[in-house]
This record gives sequence, structure tokens and C-alpha cells, in this order.
Amino acid sequence: MQTGFSKDQHQFREIVSRFLQDKSPTSEVRRTMATAQGYDVDVWRTLSVEVGLAGTHIPEEYGGSGFGAVELGIAAEQMGRHLYCGPFFSSSVMAAYALLNSATESYKEKLLPGIAAGTSIAALVLDSLNTPDQIGSALTVSDGLLTGTADLVIDAHIAELLIVVAKSESGLGLYCLQRRDETAGMTIEPLETLDPTRKISKVCFTQVAVEKVGEVTDQSLNQIWDCICVALAHEMIGGAQQLLETTIEYTKMRYQFGRPIGSFQGLKHRCADLLMEIEIAKAATHHAARCLDSNEGEPYAASMAKALTADTYIKAAKEAIQLRGGIGFTWEEDTQLWYKRAKSCEVFMGTADFHRERMICLMEVGA
Repeated sequence: MQTGFSKDQHQFREIVSRFLQDKSPTSEVRRTMATAQGYDVDVWRTLSVEVGLAGTHIPEEYGGSGFGAVELGIAAEQMGRHLYCGPFFSSSVMAAYALLNSATESYKEKLLPGIAAGTSIAALVLDSLNTPDQIGSALTVSDGLLTGTADLVIDAHIAELLIVVAKSESGLGLYCLQRRDETAGMTIEPLETLDPTRKISKVCFTQVAVEKVGEVTDQSLNQIWDCICVALAHEMIGGAQQLLETTIEYTKMRYQFGRPIGSFQGLKHRCADLLMEIEIAKAATHHAARCLDSNEGEPYAASMAKALTADTYIKAAKEAIQLRGGIGFTWEEDTQLWYKRAKSCEVFMGTADFHRERMICLMEVGA
């Protein structure tokens, strides 16, 4: 199994990093998160068409670049570092992975090219973002009509294509709905959440006609969950790395008692401890991506990465605020943006405690 990045992967990371440094500075993050859409259409078009990030991991036969979870993780890590505001995670990661793992071949050929090109923004509608076991408890399909409520759906307000996992008499299925300005029986209610950089809505369906695009088995559902969690872990580790680096820079320039506070031994130890935790979480995350690409390795690698990065990200955010002193709690200080993202990611797709329990269960099954 690959243990480091190749030259091409390093170059890919540099390209994504430079693009986001230019297009997603904190000033732009603050501007876009305050808008109703929550993203810049022109930036999204450039990201999708010129840089090709929207189809990073989508196979070439479906219009994508044909890379894997490692390259997708590189992009997600940089987006977490720069807090990119846009439908990348909802459309290119969540919706695309659902289609890749559960849709029929004909629907993959029909739906994935638009997602890969960024011309079609999709959102994955799940009635639970806590555990896979709760999926299908609130969304049901009968005679081709969808009914129920999904309390938390990322970017539903801008999605043109809704990919829904719902339960029917035959079990879980994957359904699609082409959204119109006025879709009878469907309401989308934007929610005010802790993290304004990631727009979330409540979606309600009342006898809405949907098209079945595939079957969802326990195996494919858990595979979708793992793929999303690994991409999310990369995003979190990118955010944690950014917080560590900016905090170290702050301690070098902040003077107290006639010397930079970074020279104090207690602060050095706290930064060193955080560095070690980030490196451990990063190693687990990169390993999980390689397990997905090679289709081998520990079956619990995704949960291990999600649990480690969730704990590490929130610790990095707390340390970043505390080491900045009073200014760290202010609206003007950008650290609060990463703190809010860390808190939302901490519980998104399952808490650290859930993933540790899931790891133990998978280990027992393997044994």
C-alpha cells in the first residue's frame, strides 16, 4: 500500500492550495457566508471547469477525472484549511458517492457527468446524519411517492438534483428528484445553524413523485458512510493544521513581559502536544483513504479517522482561541470561523463516541 504522496499528488495539492488561497481568503469566506446562496457562482464554475475539482474522484466514463479517495482527500483537506464556501462537499462528495455506490449503471451515466462538470449541483438527502442504522426511519416511498422529513440537508436550497435514500416495501432505495422552482409537495426551509459557512436546510416531502435510481443495501450504505467520513476527516485535518500554523505565528508576534509568548515553555508544550495529535490523526486519515482506493485494509479505518480527527479538530480550535487570549473570542478574529466548523463537523456523520463503538463492532466481526 502507498505510504506517501507521489510527485503528481504533491503538484495537485499545490494547485488546489494556490487556487483556494486566491479565491477563498477569510474576507471572501465572510462575504459569501452572509449571502442567501452561501457561495460564489463564478468561483464554483472556475473550480469545476478550469481546475476540475468537482469530478476529482468520479471515473472518467462518467465525466470525471478518474482519481480516487486520496486525491479527493487532498482537495478536501485544502478546502477545510481555507473554509471554502460552496457545494463541493454536498454535491461532489456526498451525492456523488451515493450514486457511485448504489445507482444502476444507466443512472450513473445519466446523472454523474453533470455533477462531475459542476453544472448540476446535487444534494444527498438522508433522514439521519447520526448513524447508518437510522436511515429510512423518516423518509418513505409508496407507489413512487416520497413522504417524510429530512431535518438536516446540506445545500438543499441551491441543489437542482436531490438524491434521496428512503425506505419502501422492498427495503432501502436510492431515488432522485429534479428540483423545480415550485415542486408540489416539497418545502425547503433554510436553518440558522452554528456554522454559517455550510448552509443547511430542513426538507419536507408530501407525496412527491420521485424516480428510483438504485437499491441501497446495508453494505452499500455503510460504504457510502465510510467514503463520506473519510472525505470529511480530510477536511477536518486541513482545518486543524491551519489553526495550528496560525496559532504558532500568533505566539511569535504577541509580546508579553518583553518577550514573544511563543518563547514560554508552557505554550511550547501545548503546541507540541497539538502537533503530535494532528500528525496521528492525519496519518489515520491518509491511511483510510488508501484503504478505500485499494479496497483492502482494516474495515474500521474510516471510523478510526473520523473519531480521531473530530477530537483533534475541536481541540485545535479550543487551543487556538485560548492561546490568543481575549481577542480569540471576538467576532473580528477569524479563529471563530474554524471553531464553528469544528463543532459542526464533530457531530456530522456520527460523533467520535459512535465511531469508536462502530470500530469495536467491526473489529469483533473481523475477529
